[in-house]
Amino acid sequence: MQDLALQAAGGLAIVVAVAHGVIAERRVFPDARIEPAWAFRLLRMVWQASTVDWIAVGVLLIAAPGLGSPAARHWIVGAAVVVYGYAAAGNALATRGRHIGWILMTAVVALALFGL
Repeated sequence: MQDLALQAAGGLAIVVAVAHGVIAERRVFPDARIEPAWAFRLLRMVWQASTVDWIAVGVLLIAAPGLGSPAARHWIVGAAVVVYGYAAAGNALATRGRHIGWILMTAVVALALFGL
């Protein structure tokens, strides 16, 4: 059951990350006007860096049960809790709780912790 929880956390982490990237490209960046142009490009790449990072964490969560190492499992879950927990808290604070992102990221954290 714990392995399934980790894999579910990883799957949800990847879905949240992909949604984050797609929504930004379709709804945020087309309307954004930031000058100078290099600052706009930097902001876009930093935004998408978090998307890539979250996908990587999701892949690690899915892989953790198959690694056969309790230490690796704990480190992966610990990293996922920090990465997704920080993002969930930031999202909840920035949107005053009016965005589904923090709920989904909190679910990733809960599932990952259950998978320990």
